[in-house]
Amino acid sequence: MEPSKTLLAIWVIVTLFSTSNVVEGRYHYHKRPKKGGGGSSGSPVPPPDSSPPSESPVPSTPATSPPVVGPPGIPSDPSPDPSRGSDTDGIFDVTSFGAVGDGSTDDTAAFTAAWKAACAVESGTILAPSGYSFMITSTIFSGPCKPGLVFQVDGVLMPPNGPDCWPKADSKKQWLVFYRLDNMTFTGSGTIEGNGEPWWDLPCKPHRGPSGQTAKGPCDSPAVSTNLNSKVYQHESEFFCSNDILRGTFQMIRFFMSTNLAVNGLRIQNSPQFHMKFDGCEGVLIEKLSISSPKLSPNTDGIHIENTKSVGIYNSMIGNGDDCISIGPGCSDVDIEGVTCGPSHGISIGSLGVHNSQACVANITVQNTIIRESDNGLRIKTWQGGTGSVSGIRFENIQMENVRNCIIVDQYYCLSKACLNQTSAVYVNELTFRNIKGTYNVMSPPIHFACSDTVACTNITMSEVELLPHEGELMDDPFCWNAYGTQETPTIPPIDCLRDGMPETIAESSTYGC
Repeated sequence: MEPSKTLLAIWVIVTLFSTSNVVEGRYHYHKRPKKGGGGSSGSPVPPPDSSPPSESPVPSTPATSPPVVGPPGIPSDPSPDPSRGSDTDGIFDVTSFGAVGDGSTDDTAAFTAAWKAACAVESGTILAPSGYSFMITSTIFSGPCKPGLVFQVDGVLMPPNGPDCWPKADSKKQWLVFYRLDNMTFTGSGTIEGNGEPWWDLPCKPHRGPSGQTAKGPCDSPAVSTNLNSKVYQHESEFFCSNDILRGTFQMIRFFMSTNLAVNGLRIQNSPQFHMKFDGCEGVLIEKLSISSPKLSPNTDGIHIENTKSVGIYNSMIGNGDDCISIGPGCSDVDIEGVTCGPSHGISIGSLGVHNSQACVANITVQNTIIRESDNGLRIKTWQGGTGSVSGIRFENIQMENVRNCIIVDQYYCLSKACLNQTSAVYVNELTFRNIKGTYNVMSPPIHFACSDTVACTNITMSEVELLPHEGELMDDPFCWNAYGTQETPTIPPIDCLRDGMPETIAESSTYGC
């Protein structure tokens, strides 16, 4: 062959290889939001702001960025083949990527490889099939991905069994993290097993022990989510945890900065601490979940949301050692219906305003729900010194069964005796309690409105509230402090302490508005 032809052939081969696309498990995709995509209402969920609400925004990843590498010690698949392990339906079975599923082998690499392959195709499904128990370490499942991605767990998925088995290089604050995703579904008929028991008795955080006395609880235990890269983790700690007294709490499953999410059908149990958390998300649909951990397991909130909008939580059963559902700062348009809660600490808004921070929560509805055998029922808790507001809160058609503190607003929330009185407070306004019936534990009054000395609670509406003692005599002394509202019907027990009208001075909108 002539030298010129030889050089031409080499140039063609080099050009073909240099211009081929390598799948990196992330795909930038821009589209109009689907109608009702993942949200609780039928209206479209608007796309999120291009930058997160923080002074330290997370930079968006350019299309030419290198592939995301998992936490130290977790091997990465440099260039997964989208067709590997997939049938014509776009299903990527983790066993085809090398997952063993015997409950002890580390299957993290197989899951990350299957994720990257499914992420690169439209309507791809990563499948953890039934009949297997998969153990993976702290992992971030990162987007953007092509639309319609499904993570389906039909078997058992679990972290290492206890602190002694947790890899030293891994975060012990999170386990499964889903980051920067849109139109993604987490579903299946299987179980997410947190293996939390070895964490619950670590000698750090006080909690109630098996006999009911104060004991020591978990320290450095993980939350179900994955470790983000250093920049993202720094951003998260600065903003998303700045108002959270539970900073450092382990989250087993965490959705972070994502939109149009659906979570359904799974059994989630025995988390070291929080079972599921949503940070900075918009358009979340949760339904038909079973979340469970023992009554005395410390800090095991079922579902926690913060800085998250347009959320629907429906037809689920939650029993645990802390709040069934907790709603943190920055949440709005949350609809909860058909939930059975207990044993637990009830459904809580807060805590809000910690460290003199601003907290804004609005348009929360809880209806057609059962709360049983719980330390609290419907609770709003704020710290002294905060600002912002809680408004547009509606509790309707709630059945109580042996619940302490059935209805409680506590604006003096404190975890120690060292909290000082402060003049500012989160403004609590527009609360409606309608058709709240059932039985209460006589250890505490069933209705408790402890509002700020200087910032009164206003526009509280009570209608068809009938609470009787589960055992013993009727306790007829609900507590009110600086609480203003109306009774549309007589309540049982009578709540004569609620003040009529409005206070002489009302919180200034410039200070407490959101």
